[in-house]
Amino acid sequence: MPHEFWITTLLNYLFAGPVTALLNLVGVPPADPAAPITNTYALEVLVAACMVIFFIIVRVSLSVEKPGAIQQVAELIHEFTGGQGEQIIGHGHERFQAFTTCVFVFILANNLLGLIPGVVTPTSAPVVPLGIAVCTFIYYNYFGLKENGFIGYMKQFAGPLWWIAWLLFPIEVISHLARVMSLTIRLYANMFASDLVTLVFFSLIPVAIPAVFLGLHAFVSLIQAYVFMLLSMIYLSIAVSHEH
Repeated sequence: MPHEFWITTLLNYLFAGPVTALLNLVGVPPADPAAPITNTYALEVLVAACMVIFFIIVRVSLSVEKPGAIQQVAELIHEFTGGQGEQIIGHGHERFQAFTTCVFVFILANNLLGLIPGVVTPTSAPVVPLGIAVCTFIYYNYFGLKENGFIGYMKQFAGPLWWIAWLLFPIEVISHLARVMSLTIRLYANMFASDLVTLVFFSLIPVAIPAVFLGLHAFVSLIQAYVFMLLSMIYLSIAVSHEH
């Protein structure tokens, strides 16, 4: 059994009863009713809490004359995600920036946790990328329907030629559903492989060489967070586009 982190112990102490009851209600009984919350979920909660605290600190310490280090980091992230959104989504990208920024920061923070000795990267567990992928899927489809209406959005699935719509529509539906699997597997597989390579080299040569793989893990963490955000923006840009 893996070592239980302090945050896992705390969450299980506070919420084990309600979480176990909820899991039993949906037909997924936990292996240990006294500790249904896993390290992976606990680390996700910790990252989310740290993000909330970070953004609160940025909000209350905003200064035009003397921006602090935290504000400068926030502005750097904001400019980066905003620039990407402007290039990919175009006009009106600002309304989606909060979501895409949170996706990027949340995935990056979870990925980088794997650099801490003894911590398995949360995104190397399939359920974590799946949860983010499902949220992204619901988000871009919601705005696609909101922007174009039901009929207008469905026309995107039918293609430009009405006489082959019967063929294209089911293909497009399957393609959209496959995006969830694609987003999940891409992030999960890369982070699992990065964790595995780092673990193997640390067990073989626990001194200098593994440091190179820690750097590689950090690089993979950044790239995978960026790719996930990029694909989210691409799906959003397609969903909210209007037929001309």
